[in-house]
Amino acid sequence: MGGNVRGAGALPADLTRFIGRRRELAQARTLLSRGRLLTLTGPGGIGKTRLALRVAADVQRSFPRGVWLVELAALEDGDRLAQTVAARLRLGNEAIGDPLAGLVEQVAGERMLLVLDNCEHVLDASAALVATLLSAAPELRVLATSRQVLGLSGEHVLPVPSMVLSEDSGLSPELCDAVALFADRAAAMRPDFTLTPQNVEVIHEICRRLDGVPLAIELAAARLRALSAQDILLRLDDRFALLTAGSRAALPRQRTLRAAIDWSHDLCTDQERLLWSRLSVFSDGFDLPAAEQVCSGDGIRQQDVLDLVVGLVDKSVLAGEERGARMRYWLPDTLRQYGRERLVASGEEYVLRERHRDYYQAVAEQAEAEWFGPGQLAWFTRLRAEHPNLQAALEFSLGEPGGTRVAMGLAASMWIHRLGFGSFSEGRRWLGRALASDEEPSPQRAKALFVDGLLAVLQGDIGAADSRVKQCRALEGALGEDPDLLRARVTLAGLVALFQGDFAEAVARLKDALARHQAAGDAGHAAVTSFMLTTACVDPGDPAGTVHAERCLALCEAHGAQWSRTHALWALGLDHYRRGRHQRAGTLVRHALRDKPLSHDQWGVAQCLEVLGWCAAAAGLGERAATLMGAADATWRVAGSALTGLGHLHAGHQECESSLRGEMGDAAYTAAVEAGGRLSLEQSVTYALEESLAPTPPPANEASAPLTRRERQVAGLVAQGMTNKQIAAELTISRRTAEGHVEHILTKLGFTSRAQIAAWAATNQEAGARQSAPTAP
Repeated sequence: MGGNVRGAGALPADLTRFIGRRRELAQARTLLSRGRLLTLTGPGGIGKTRLALRVAADVQRSFPRGVWLVELAALEDGDRLAQTVAARLRLGNEAIGDPLAGLVEQVAGERMLLVLDNCEHVLDASAALVATLLSAAPELRVLATSRQVLGLSGEHVLPVPSMVLSEDSGLSPELCDAVALFADRAAAMRPDFTLTPQNVEVIHEICRRLDGVPLAIELAAARLRALSAQDILLRLDDRFALLTAGSRAALPRQRTLRAAIDWSHDLCTDQERLLWSRLSVFSDGFDLPAAEQVCSGDGIRQQDVLDLVVGLVDKSVLAGEERGARMRYWLPDTLRQYGRERLVASGEEYVLRERHRDYYQAVAEQAEAEWFGPGQLAWFTRLRAEHPNLQAALEFSLGEPGGTRVAMGLAASMWIHRLGFGSFSEGRRWLGRALASDEEPSPQRAKALFVDGLLAVLQGDIGAADSRVKQCRALEGALGEDPDLLRARVTLAGLVALFQGDFAEAVARLKDALARHQAAGDAGHAAVTSFMLTTACVDPGDPAGTVHAERCLALCEAHGAQWSRTHALWALGLDHYRRGRHQRAGTLVRHALRDKPLSHDQWGVAQCLEVLGWCAAAAGLGERAATLMGAADATWRVAGSALTGLGHLHAGHQECESSLRGEMGDAAYTAAVEAGGRLSLEQSVTYALEESLAPTPPPANEASAPLTRRERQVAGLVAQGMTNKQIAAELTISRRTAEGHVEHILTKLGFTSRAQIAAWAATNQEAGARQSAPTAP
């Protein structure tokens, strides 16, 4: 059965007003209620996507497991269709094995609506996927948009017509949908625009000449910035005359849409046209620095790109929106394809794809160089946005003679993206293709072997990881003394031993790796190795685990690496748990979970859920513990891993499971685990962050990391109710230093509030007073 679909799929908000389509909306809702597959068909620009999104929004309450939009326009390879759909649904099929089989398993039994947008360029793959899913999941509904029908049994087809014109409806021109669309978009371009008896007939004629195609109408309306309606109509006359004298092999609807785009193209300057064709090399969007680097030269100066981009935005050729601190632009798919045709005809396609590849290789290398620092989360966000462009760069490199080593380097430098984005399997597929294409010794191959081994071990594929260790060792002889290769290989060998549960071997190798990272001045990998060492120190009587965890945390804080800090907090929480300090462990792990970028670091989220389950079990909360462990198990699968391959945690899981089964009984335990597995990722995190009991100060003798004398002073002042500013004045230190002391106290004691510090200080002062009081004679 299913039950692991991650939360409701959000539909994008409307950026412009939805106009008309009342009849099509009613028809679509009816057909979707009668059958399980509805395909909206029609030419590009006819409004299939917009109609599908409105239909989906109207019916979403009928689907408890949500409405999921999967946009396929950027997908260039039908073989990756199942993987793309699974990634959008955040299912576990991306992990180990066949993505399609995993997808079928996960959606079976789920009542949900899957919206597949732009199927035509992967038509066969789409038809095969939909047929398989509908056969396996009787509660699933699919709403597809395509220029062609999928051709499946039981498929309902709704051709999307042009916008309503007056001769079609019997309405006066000012009341027809096509004119309403033009007027709405025109008013957005020119706020003073209104329909008048003088212009309404001309505008209706423009819409009629454009066959009521929404994209063409919107492009025409955008021209009102510079032209009158009469001028637009006259220019359209020229375009249609030119197109009717062209190729008669093209379908009429393609000729009509092409006429509108040709006309829009003619309105651009020579440089705007050139930039338009070059921008078609990007997949699913770009930012301004990318356009400046990739598209300048040979007719476009770099300093002119900004003005040209603005011009294309103004002419409704480019779309744009602000995402975080960056503006992102994209060519709508039809206009991108039009631009690509022009690029191919110009003979520039190869050069532009090469520039595109080089640019994104530099982006990936910069992200890797800056991964352990204050920009860590910003890099994750940027690399997620550029994921389709990085894929395109890899595909180009692997398809070009001599490009394999470039692909190796690019795929390997994206290791941090794989960890933050949770795309282990995809990373290994790119690395595997590159490694199989060039087996000659090279630094690029050595690094690719290490990264593939790293991803393999995180998936629990220990055999593959161990094989990569051996291959790295074999390369050392061919490449000579390379200290970076040696420390990478030693680190990977220690990680393999750790995940195999050979803790003594892991500690020995990881200590060696740590010394090498420290000698090289590599703080990031020193922090990672300290994290690994913490998990390897399983003896509760050995203080080394705490030392390693605190070193990891200190390095993360010193470098402002916020995402890495969440892993350090988890490691410190694990160390507390092993030493019997279960309450502090839970608090620290909740800290880590709260600060994680939700739904991207799924592997890290799974770790947190797992250990919080153990903490709940230690507190006697059996049902909660089993629920959290069930949620963790589902999240491991989403992350592309399996707990059975994670030796550093598997023993603890088994011990906790055995205890809970004994206390709860098999039936109750299994029911709670299954309930946890049905939670969405967001629901799992929310549930894990709930505290079933009010926080209480830990016992005075539970001092995991003894406070320094200064920190005890600060704790005492917090207990007196002083603010950070007042503490700074009292101790003659800076406010920032006071804030740092308070943060360290919270971290060391596993607290989340100043009130807990105050309670702890009062408890310890009382305990200290009792211990120092003179005994009676």
